Amino acid sequence: MPDVNVTIGTKNFSVACQEGEERFLQAAAAVLDGEAQVLADQLGRMTPERMLLMAGLMLADKTAGLEEDLRRAQYDVQEHARLLEQLQSQPAPEPERVEIPMIPPSVAESLAELAAQAEAVADQVELKAAGGA
Repeated sequence: MPDVNVTIGTKNFSVACQEGEERFLQAAAAVLDGEAQVLADQLGRMTPERMLLMAGLMLADKTAGLEEDLRRAQYDVQEHARLLEQLQSQPAPEPERVEIPMIPPSVAESLAELAAQAEAVADQVELKAAGGA
């Protein structure tokens, strides 16, 4: 079982760990040391035991907050999954009927008459233009 030397605050510790866990222990010690440094900067000199206690409590408080956030997120994921399953199990909605207004026959007839009159005028203009040229 390897021993890892870590520094928390200003105190050095030799800690045993499982083979291959050294880098995790060093990372955890670095987090604890970071909290200890914050305490040392804010409160000044204190005993190593008190500094470790306070740093541990600060990390425990952060961990408790993160665990609560995780529980809330897990609940939200479960709720969304339930809603998604509910929506997917429902039959597809009926298509909406859309009515398109039709052009009344009288309008179509009027347009045809106008087109015929326009063609007649165009023919007369052509005749005058051909005769006058």
